[in-house]
Amino acid sequence: MEQYDPRVDAYIAKSAPFAQPILNHLRQLVHSVSPLLTETMKWGFPFFDYKGSVCQMAAFKEHMGFGFWKQRQLNDPGKLIKEEDGTAGSFGKITRLSDLPADEILIDFIHQAINLNEPENKKPTVKKETAPKVPIEMPADFSNLLAANPKALEVYYNFSPSAKREYLEWIVDAKSDATRQKRMETAVEWISEGKSRNWKYQTR
Repeated sequence: MEQYDPRVDAYIAKSAPFAQPILNHLRQLVHSVSPLLTETMKWGFPFFDYKGSVCQMAAFKEHMGFGFWKQRQLNDPGKLIKEEDGTAGSFGKITRLSDLPADEILIDFIHQAINLNEPENKKPTVKKETAPKVPIEMPADFSNLLAANPKALEVYYNFSPSAKREYLEWIVDAKSDATRQKRMETAVEWISEGKSRNWKYQTR
């Protein structure tokens, strides 16, 4: 995988003007830490990978976010990382560079996140009686529908992994193309309203 991904260039170019210099700064900072970090796009957002996801960034209409994939495992003596609170990323809603921690602090977090992805540092998987669920790839047509609805895209980005999986399972389990299309449209509607997919909603 290449260190730089042209899709990230395109993502930054079409982002809101306030976000572009922040995105470019973060991109440069991440790559300054290690040439082994590579770029990709996941769920419509730029990710930086090294033996797995390290960190990611996302821009919305009025704010953006930057976060670490394993933020709960990072050493954070300054208590700068926010717990999941509905905002984007690990540091809440960002509208200017000063909303981010200092570069040297971010660099330390990035180094830590890289080290966490080394095989010898990965936490052992606790065996459970039930088999682990197979990851579900984001269908391209559903990704396109989300991208066309900025509000739904932002809400989906902030969903927990389990909430995202519930929607994806519901969509890919459709028995016909017509049902699949209807479910995708309904999903975008519900997501834009902040609803997690669960059984209190009628299956359409």
